[in-house]
Amino acid sequence: MSGAWLWMLVPLAPLLAAGCLAIWRERAIGWLWLACIPALALVAQPVPLLELSMLWDGVRWGASDDLSRAWLGFTALLWGCASVFASSSQKDDACLLRFWTFWLLALAGNLMLIISTDALSFYLGFSAMSLAAYGLIVHRRGPGPRRAGRLYLQLAICGEMALLAGLMLRSHAADGDFSFAAWQTLPMDGLTLILLLAGLGLKAGFWPLHVWLPLAHPAAPAPASAVLSGAMLKAGLLGIWRCLPESDPLLSSWADVLLAMGIFGAVYPALLGLVAGQAKAVLAYSSVSQMGYLVMLLALAWRHPEQLQAMTVVLMLYGVHHGLAKGALFLAAGLIHAGRLPRIGWAILALPALAILGLPLTSGGAVKTALKDVWHAGEFEGWLVWLSLSSLTTALLLIRALWLLRQDARDAPANRPPLPQLLPWALLSISSLLLPWLWPALREPMLHGLYPGGIWAALWPLLLASVLAGVALKRGWKVPARLANLPNPALTLSLRLRRLVLRPPMAVPTLHPNTSRWRQRERRWNRFWNTGTLTMSAWLLAALLWLGWLW
Repeated sequence: MSGAWLWMLVPLAPLLAAGCLAIWRERAIGWLWLACIPALALVAQPVPLLELSMLWDGVRWGASDDLSRAWLGFTALLWGCASVFASSSQKDDACLLRFWTFWLLALAGNLMLIISTDALSFYLGFSAMSLAAYGLIVHRRGPGPRRAGRLYLQLAICGEMALLAGLMLRSHAADGDFSFAAWQTLPMDGLTLILLLAGLGLKAGFWPLHVWLPLAHPAAPAPASAVLSGAMLKAGLLGIWRCLPESDPLLSSWADVLLAMGIFGAVYPALLGLVAGQAKAVLAYSSVSQMGYLVMLLALAWRHPEQLQAMTVVLMLYGVHHGLAKGALFLAAGLIHAGRLPRIGWAILALPALAILGLPLTSGGAVKTALKDVWHAGEFEGWLVWLSLSSLTTALLLIRALWLLRQDARDAPANRPPLPQLLPWALLSISSLLLPWLWPALREPMLHGLYPGGIWAALWPLLLASVLAGVALKRGWKVPARLANLPNPALTLSLRLRRLVLRPPMAVPTLHPNTSRWRQRERRWNRFWNTGTLTMSAWLLAALLWLGWLW
């Protein structure tokens, strides 16, 4: 046997785990991380694609290319580590079973969309992941999670509608074919492009579609924030990469606009994060800023489709690097509340932050080198100075995040954090240092960047940011109250939409019938039928049936 049926275990394993949770309840929680094992096993030992023509034409599940396998690998690894972490951090939760139900549904949807090669399977997995994530965001209850969940759900539903409309238009242009392979040679129209960018961009969280992220991350538990930022955000960008054609004049004409959006989306959210007062909110703005880099990469691919293969490799490396590093940082935000970290723990905590900054000999340094190589090969080399500016703002942002985490650690219990939380967090953190040596695709650009000019280009933003942070700390600078309490227009619109739904603008009509008048009519009707009318109607109906039979 070819073993293609094993791909069914990738999305079904979390659903089977949910069944075990319903039967064995709390006793099954310590084993739920095993739902990620089939995905990791199939990354290490791939099998042929699974044909599921009994569902609909053209549906196939599997990971036949390097991008899909890498995406599936880091997603399964991040969800597995976060599951082990959550089994300890959420053990005293009063709504434990509800948390794990939404967790497993989101996991199943996330894995399914990665192995899907057609739009319908992708949409089913994407919808399951997006809607189940709402349960993770509002899990803690209270005004903050409720407000964040309301905004997220409103935008998620709008995104689902836009995505479905875009996929339907794209399928119509392909004469009903839903396979991504058939869409790669089809021209793109403006309406479909806008719908797909809006539907998938709301989940990807890049500017200006990021408004739900800074609210959702502080509200959600730490392991939920880790998978939300590390894995679920990347699903939107993966969908954009698969749905759009390899080469198209419309995409090329939009490349400049998209590049400007990416650069602004990398710098502006980082500045907003500098005035945030919570570590997880700062990390959320960092995720929005990092998505700006991926939007830049998308713009490069639109302008230079002949370099699509090289840029696909950069996308693959960036997704793996950022997913694991940002997941480690969000787990750290929960870890410091469970106990005091030793000095070696703070050194490990700094590794993913330094990797996101692009420090040499880390996964981030390798990715930044690969991104600059494809950038130099295109027409946008004059915009490279903005990439350096975004590196500086990223460095300032992550220094503030680490400082806020250090402030939060002062209230931590005196004991050490539990081992089930320390081990998965340490594995994700150290992967930023070990992955370039274990994965040849990362090792080559890492070594390519180890020359004096490349090392200086990677270090100067961190050095300058450290000097600026030291000056601010020495002078006791604080965020002004006016900046710390900036208004959020998205929340205002969200609340107005809620009020509009609860209280429709049109008045509800009310009837006030005259009961005595209707009672008189009822009595008159009853007297009419009591005078033999019913008998005459029955005989007339029988006569008509008899005449019809004779005819």
